[in-house]
Amino acid sequence: MPTPAIEARDIRKEFYRRKERGWRRLLPGAPKEHTVALGGVSLTVNEGELFGLLGPNGAGKTTLVKILSTLLVPTSGGGTVAGHDLLKEGDAIRKKVGVVLGGERALYWRLTARENLRFFYELYNLPRAERQHRIDSLIDLVGLKDRADERVEGYSKGMKQRLHLARGLLHDPEILLLDEPSIGLDPGAARELRALVRGLTVKQGKTVVLTTHYLYEADVLSDRVGIISGGKLLTVDSPTALKARLADRSSVRLVTRGAPAGFEAVLAKLPGVTQAAVAPEAPAPDQQAFRVLVGDPDEAGRSLPLAVANAKASLLAMESHTPSLEDVFLELTGSTLTLGGNEVRSGEDE
Repeated sequence: MPTPAIEARDIRKEFYRRKERGWRRLLPGAPKEHTVALGGVSLTVNEGELFGLLGPNGAGKTTLVKILSTLLVPTSGGGTVAGHDLLKEGDAIRKKVGVVLGGERALYWRLTARENLRFFYELYNLPRAERQHRIDSLIDLVGLKDRADERVEGYSKGMKQRLHLARGLLHDPEILLLDEPSIGLDPGAARELRALVRGLTVKQGKTVVLTTHYLYEADVLSDRVGIISGGKLLTVDSPTALKARLADRSSVRLVTRGAPAGFEAVLAKLPGVTQAAVAPEAPAPDQQAFRVLVGDPDEAGRSLPLAVANAKASLLAMESHTPSLEDVFLELTGSTLTLGGNEVRSGEDE
């Protein structure tokens, strides 16, 4: 039986933010806004596994990563990370977990990559005798050897993300938590980063938790995927098993011009259709795209064009696909994920 590296048990996180701004927020009785970021998440991540947490922005992915890395304390619930109690053994967890939150503020731009790593190495209070070898090996691992002595301010976003990854590996953690590591990267840089991340489990045996809203990334990297939305974990399984849930259905992508607002609700009620939602990848500003799950292809093939014609809209494209993780997300939530700038559609070659 697999050994769990992470066990989260009914983790809940609530935030209270004052609605007023400026000096008014300090007044007694100032109104507060209540937000439930996580509504009771339970999951197990096994040792050596690459676990993908897939969901839209605001789903609770970053909050969960911060709790598992001890940066946030849950409102309720608990669990273990690397065999240590999440609520009582934070120091022990931090020695075994690396976290990469990314962002532009986590590196010192006026320092070189080597100087950045040396600085953070000292903060970790790691053995001085191993410093040079460890930094050199990480620079080589992330492919920055030729640029290691240049200031970070001259790096591309992809290079900065690779340096973030090296920083997270400085203390050779058993578990690595990666929060949206490829967000905003061009396709080439994202592909390189994905290869690096996959190598951490295949070659080094590390446990990796990767949060993403990129469907392709979750599909090709993850041993198992957890789909999260609205602070709730909806399902966990391998990408293959998740897509197999829709083996009796097909997926249709419609592109129209002139479809009225709320047309997805009309599509969802058509004969042969089980679910429909607005898709974010319309080819042009004056066009609309829809993702439609179909139970009866023949009936849907007749009803979909007729519905577009009845709405006095133009049907520009109607393509059928094998169901992907995007369709699993649609089935579970009734909506589609917003694709990112480096997104490759599921099933396509990079």
